[in-house]
Amino acid sequence: MLDLLRQIRWQDLLDIVIVSIIFYRILLIIKGTKAAKMLAGLGILLVASFFSRYLQLYTMDWLIQSFWAQVVIVLIVLFQPEIRKALAKMGESPFLQFASAEELRSLEEIVKTAVALANRKIGALIVIERDVSLKDYVEIGTPLDAKVTKELLLSIFHPTSPIHDGAVVIRGNRIVAAGCFLPITLGTDVGKTFGTRHRAGIGITEETDAVVIVVSEETGMISVAVHGKLETHIDMGTLRDMLTDLFTESKKEKGPEGRR
Repeated sequence: MLDLLRQIRWQDLLDIVIVSIIFYRILLIIKGTKAAKMLAGLGILLVASFFSRYLQLYTMDWLIQSFWAQVVIVLIVLFQPEIRKALAKMGESPFLQFASAEELRSLEEIVKTAVALANRKIGALIVIERDVSLKDYVEIGTPLDAKVTKELLLSIFHPTSPIHDGAVVIRGNRIVAAGCFLPITLGTDVGKTFGTRHRAGIGITEETDAVVIVVSEETGMISVAVHGKLETHIDMGTLRDMLTDLFTESKKEKGPEGRR
């Protein structure tokens, strides 16, 4: 044992730490998603492979080995949303990102809009773009390129507006499009009380890093969806704090100003 320990280099320890961190981050990304169940299924196949070879079940072993030969392609197809999110996170540049005064004013306008809509029980779906581009969803909506204001957002979501059923996409301090259609989550863990708006809000955050604010038309409840998770019963103060944390404080702490 002592001879073995003497043979371990500091590079070996560094290698183990790096690989452990990578696996840990991967587990965090797929935790609570359908990818976790798929990964468990692959684990079962791996166990079946060992047993088929041990028990000399040649046909079963051949089928499993044929599957493993294509496992890379299968993983890419099955885990496409998770891979996309992981690559997007790796491509982030937090040292260069922090909200401007204009963006802070836009966030406040969004908060005021959500509260006003909730008080009137007017349904709304507001998508705020972060690092992953929402260009594909913007293209199928109505382009606006207008400054974020409470009045404009209220007029868009007014029941008489022809684009009130779709989502509004905000980039920085601009409303880039309205009446956008979003992917609906297929997750079975979403409550039956949630409608299309909530499922669309969860769906877009499963595929991108966007932040989505949902206002229920039936109850006036404000919800926020991030990374495929939905938080409900959000009040004005909590909403303001959440948006501030997501778009300003966390980025400033990582950036040059946060290290001074």
